[in-house]
Amino acid sequence: MAHIKVPEGVPGIRSLVMFRPETGKHLYELAQVLLRNESPLTAAERELIATHVSNRNECKFCASSHAAAARELFGAQKELVDEVIDDVSTASLTPKLKALLVIAGKVQQSGSAVTPEDVAEARKHGAVDRDIHDTVLIAATFSMFNRYVDGLATLTPTDPKTYEEMGKRMTTLGYVIPNS
Repeated sequence: MAHIKVPEGVPGIRSLVMFRPETGKHLYELAQVLLRNESPLTAAERELIATHVSNRNECKFCASSHAAAARELFGAQKELVDEVIDDVSTASLTPKLKALLVIAGKVQQSGSAVTPEDVAEARKHGAVDRDIHDTVLIAATFSMFNRYVDGLATLTPTDPKTYEEMGKRMTTLGYVIPNS
């Protein structure tokens, strides 16, 4: 049960956005810009960064919903998502994406944990400033989202099919404010 009175039966951040739409609007707009708007990183890669950070933060709702979206976006390569959840170091990712996920994981711990060597490693594999910027901002934003969702004890569904439906919605509609 949530720590505040949110719409019953509405899971995760959606319930919080409905509770306080004037702030939720901006959070959803930020998620849309970070995860769906133009970026040198694909939408699948950005969802994978969100999944990785949420998993490290042990936010079951965000990790499960964004993993479902990443699986949808990766399509035939959807197994990459579970490989990253299991162990990013052994996942069959490009060296660039692996280096960016290391940076994201460090941001999840503390922004100051990212070292010049981490950035140099990502650059060595083709990362440009925008890749690094977007990775850090997604990781920082999802650390906040994870704490928001879990800090208010929002509803976290247990049925994997619920997350599959969320993943489909997020990949087709994007991040739009819920009506009800």
